[in-house]
Amino acid sequence: DMVAVLGETTGCLALPNLRDKMKNHPEGYRILQERPRIRLSTLDMARLQGLPDGSLGREYVRFLEDNKVSPDTRMPPKFVDDEELAYVIQRYREVHDLMHTLLGMPTNMLGEVVVKWFEAIQTGLPMCVLGAAFGPVRLSTRKLQVLATELVPWAIRSGLNSSCVLNIYYEQRWEQPVESLREELGIFPPP
Repeated sequence: DMVAVLGETTGCLALPNLRDKMKNHPEGYRILQERPRIRLSTLDMARLQGLPDGSLGREYVRFLEDNKVSPDTRMPPKFVDDEELAYVIQRYREVHDLMHTLLGMPTNMLGEVVVKWFEAIQTGLPMCVLGAAFGPVRLSTRKLQVLATELVPWAIRSGLNSSCVLNIYYEQRWEQPVESLREELGIFPPP
């Protein structure tokens, strides 16, 4: 909860920038207009589980199951007064697990740090930068070496190369192969 509050209270410059990126992209603009939510109540889990291996929907459900996480754990914004900016931070939170899925990263500390590096580059949110910078303090020397030599350079390159991940209407792309979506976005294959 405190990380969520930090994201809201420090995102005053990044959130308008993210909103503008969405407004200036056809799919992002539609997302802002329709304001879809990624919640258990809006997901047809049986349908997603029945999709082919490698599809976004099937791999997303697999990620949720393997890591025992739920999209319903994302706290609603409390400290963002602007309704549109509040939706942007909510959307960012709800697509976080999809970032794990696209990046092929688990929810352990190493995986979270890698996702935070990618998100920091993508969003400019200070809490992502802080998570990327300070998350590694709890990693072993061996994991720090892998992080520094392979994973962080890959996450930074992918974050810089990728188009804005908030401009993807994921709910309408469940059938799309993860590899195809990575390619479309400009995310390099995971190391």
